Formats: sequence, C-alpha cells, structure tokens
Amino acid sequence: MKHTYNTYKKSGVNMATADKLVEYISKISRKTYKKNTESKSFKNIGSFGSIFNLSRLKMKNPIIVSSTDGVGTKIEIANMFKKYNSIGIDLVAMCVNDLIVQGAKPIFFLDYIAIDKLNLKKVKKILDGIVLGCKLADCSLIGGETAEMPGTYEKNKFDLAGFSVGVVEKKKLLSKSKIKNNDIILAIPSSGLHSNGYSLVRHILKRKKN
Repeated sequence: MKHTYNTYKKSGVNMATADKLVEYISKISRKTYKKNTESKSFKNIGSFGSIFNLSRLKMKNPIIVSSTDGVGTKIEIANMFKKYNSIGIDLVAMCVNDLIVQGAKPIFFLDYIAIDKLNLKKVKKILDGIVLGCKLADCSLIGGETAEMPGTYEKNKFDLAGFSVGVVEKKKLLSKSKIKNNDIILAIPSSGLHSNGYSLVRHILKRKKN
C-alpha cells in the first residue's frame, strides 16, 4: 500500500517562510517600542496576544480610543506599479488619524496581511512601511497576523488591515458635542493622495489609457 503524506506546503502554505517572516517582524518591530512599556517577561511577536504597559503613561482618568481601517483599492495601484513600501505608512495613518481627531495619542498598532502566497520580499516592504508609519505616529507595533490563503486570493493579490489604540485624559476627549458655531477650523494641506478616493483615481487612469 502506497503511503502519501499531506503537508501544509503541499496545500500551498509554507510554514518555513512564515517562520522567517516572524523573525523579521520581531526584529523590526522593536524599533517602534516605547521605553518602559514592553514587558521583559513577555514576547509580543509570536505569542497569542500582545501586551502594552499602560501604567507607565501616568494618566489620572485615561480613556481608551480604538480604530480599525485598511488602505482600500490603493492595493491595486501598489500591485500595478509593484510599489509596496508606502501603503504600510498609509495603513497606519488611516487608523491613527481617527484617534487623533478625538484627542487621543496613538500608543500601539497591530496589522493584518492576507495574501495568496507568502512572498517575503513583498511582505517585508509592506512591513517596513508599517514600521515607518508607527515611528512617524510615535506608536508601537506590538503584533498582528499574516495569513497565507491560497484559493481565497487570486495570484499576487492581498489585503491589508490595521488596528490602532490610543489614550486620552477623560477631560480632554474631543467629541461632536463640543463643536459650536463660530469655532475656528484649522486645515492641514495634503501632501498628495493617500488611501481614500482610489476607486476614482483608478477610473481616471483607465479613461486616460483609452
């Protein structure tokens, strides 16, 4: 009788590559850690859950604010130009911006990458962008998930999502109820297109090609 061995690799999931990626994430994520907030006895990357030491923030009445988002169809633009080092920055921005407008300071971030087949070069570029985004936002990348899903995603396709948490003193929490007539609105000019509106951008690009 002939014996056949079924493995993850035969099903399209490469665990060895995934382990290499975890090692890489462990190395680069440490660049984003805030001083005295990481537990020395607990390893965030590779564990079941991630922790963050809130006691070091020294706040009287802390309010937790959370946000989750993605980069939308900008992923299609990234695939079109094979440029993956900037969408990670946008991913962080899409999440932490929703914290900032409520007066919260971003403290940590987690990412989720789902892909048809784990391509270390591509995913590392995405993660490099996420790390840079976290450094710009002054928050820690403390965990996440990378899912290799052959059959769910088409060849070279992937999805990207982020989750961020911030904290603010209760008395400083910004809400719609505090907005009044004659309030001054301050606007910051955009440096360009980021993550919103890319369905329209792609539509315009297709029209120009035709």
